[in-house]
Amino acid sequence: MLSNQLLMTDIEFQSCAEINAFQESMLMKALSYLKSHSPYYQRVFACADVAVEDIRHIEDLAKLPFTEKKDLQLYNDDFLCCAKEKIIDYITTSGTLGDPVTFGCTEKDLQRLAYNERKSFSCAGLAPGNIVQLMTTLDKRFMAGMAYFLGLRELGASVIRVGNGIPELQWDTIRRLRPDTLMCVPSFILKLLQYAEDHGIDYRNSSVRRIIGIGEGLREQDFTLNLLGQRIKEKWDVDLFATYSSTEMGATFSECEYGLGGHVHPELIIVEIIGEDNKPVPDGKVGEIVVTTLGVEAMPLLRFRTGDMAAKHVERCRCGRNSYRLSPLVGRKNNMIKLKGTTLYPPAINDVLDNCGFVENYCITVSTNDAGTDDVLVKISLRQKAVAAASACIQNDDIVKELKDSFRSRIRVAPNIEILPDDELRRIIFPPKSRKPVKFIDTRNH
Repeated sequence: MLSNQLLMTDIEFQSCAEINAFQESMLMKALSYLKSHSPYYQRVFACADVAVEDIRHIEDLAKLPFTEKKDLQLYNDDFLCCAKEKIIDYITTSGTLGDPVTFGCTEKDLQRLAYNERKSFSCAGLAPGNIVQLMTTLDKRFMAGMAYFLGLRELGASVIRVGNGIPELQWDTIRRLRPDTLMCVPSFILKLLQYAEDHGIDYRNSSVRRIIGIGEGLREQDFTLNLLGQRIKEKWDVDLFATYSSTEMGATFSECEYGLGGHVHPELIIVEIIGEDNKPVPDGKVGEIVVTTLGVEAMPLLRFRTGDMAAKHVERCRCGRNSYRLSPLVGRKNNMIKLKGTTLYPPAINDVLDNCGFVENYCITVSTNDAGTDDVLVKISLRQKAVAAASACIQNDDIVKELKDSFRSRIRVAPNIEILPDDELRRIIFPPKSRKPVKFIDTRNH
């Protein structure tokens, strides 16, 4: 039950008109700050021939150009709005031109991160006294793991920093410390459950009651569970929460208990959804997410194109929040695939593969064929039990046929499929310098 104090003080529970007015006042402060402190945006304002004082409403943002990831890469230092001595923590994220993009965070930025994550965790039902097993890295200049730790610490919940992978260690920690919440990439849960079943672990009677997913979707556009979410829920009756976040926006949007999209925090970010013509799309329609950060000290961003595709939902949520929500991600704009006349995004392919009981690991490669259209090759490795079964009575051709039938029933078309030894495929998926598994390789010339 939400307290009256929360309803009175949290901007997300105020009226839409109050939220809009609040965001516009924050926007004017952000623009003034950029004009005074950002070498990059000083040039942008001069070239756009727009006085920032004339940007008074959110709709006025359309008068300003977009910021793209390549801009961050080409002019990285010019985005810094403070002396380097104020930077407390350095973070990197992937760049479109090959090299990573560096972000600096001041003490104020780290406090903002903690505030954001505290709100998101609270939205997902966490409170002081909860114990959260964090299955994501805090090293390798990765923002997410640190942000989650800071937010849980500010919330007053307990944190178990296990890191990613190693099912044996995860289950040993669950047995010893009895966390009620796991935070991890959702597809890893299937590996965790497979390990438990193979080793006789009674996971259904464990202490875990909630899973907060990062980096992968759990729902369809109508907010029902996707195949991955269904498979987890069928095996393990826990509460599932999906989140959306990115380094550039320094924010995370979590579902509430009703699972109707990620709640945007109005005091931290302004979100636009734009179409192919770079103009706003109607609410509820899918487009590209464009963000303007609020309250960032070191490297604030104005109209940053995330490349992620989603829809904005503005109706009041059942939880009582009036702030808008983002739908589950459809995919990344640049990753859109046109396969045999059907338009799809990698998450749709992932969902089929994550729901396949005999697939151990997989990698999707998209290339351009001689006709100038897209070819998709899915490389998979098989689980050991599936390999044993295949050697006894099933040929690889039968496995490929079964998987192709699953693709056709789900997304209407089937990619090419190649079965590889797991150690060979893992060398592709887990390159030495990568923080994340590489499950999508795009060799097309965009």
